[in-house]
Amino acid sequence: MAVKLRMTRIGRRHRPFFRINAIESRAPRDGKILEKLGHYDPIEKDQTKQIVLNTERVQYWLDKGAIPSDTVSQILLRCGIKNKYAEEKTARRARARTATRAKGKFFTKAEKIAAEKAAAEAEEKAKAEEKAKAEEKAKAEEKSKVEEKAKAEEEPKAEEKPKPEEKPKVEETPAEKPEAKAEAETKAEEKPEAETETKAEEAAIKEKPEAEQQEQATSNEQPNKEETEASNED
Repeated sequence: MAVKLRMTRIGRRHRPFFRINAIESRAPRDGKILEKLGHYDPIEKDQTKQIVLNTERVQYWLDKGAIPSDTVSQILLRCGIKNKYAEEKTARRARARTATRAKGKFFTKAEKIAAEKAAAEAEEKAKAEEKAKAEEKAKAEEKSKVEEKAKAEEEPKAEEKPKPEEKPKVEETPAEKPEAKAEAETKAEEKPEAETETKAEEAAIKEKPEAEQQEQATSNEQPNKEETEASNED
């Protein structure tokens, strides 16, 4: 007779409660039990009170060859009770996981959901980055258009404005050499002397006609005197 360690559900709706029993493998889930070994209350908040087991009787049935179900095997491992069936199952599961991942597939549904979620987040992030780049590009283009428009409006205004009169540039003469400076001083001294000479010549030229006029007048007077004397003698 094959014996299994299974759970039987009791309790009302939305309030599950499970009993851990030793039951014949051919019996239904809620059929006749061989022995009650404990219970499992998933709603209990205190984890120490969630699982209650008779470890001595559980070990007895395991030694007799009882096969625990997957859920009971996990509960036994949580309580520190190891069995060869759980170890064999974990080894088989590890081999199946490595083979599935080697094929590039997901071993569990949770892994598939996590991968899809990560891919969706990466895609959303890429879209957000592209959108931000497009917005920045549009802003830059708009800014350049506004600048070009303002520049085009300023150019006609600048052409209409009269240009301010340019002041003559004063050429900066380099520092004069001592020799050139001495020559300039000598020329400045000679210039007044030449001006005085020219003034004296002009005065002499003006006086010369006056003297000639006086001589002419005296020469005219002498014939008149001679004529008067001759008339007196007659």
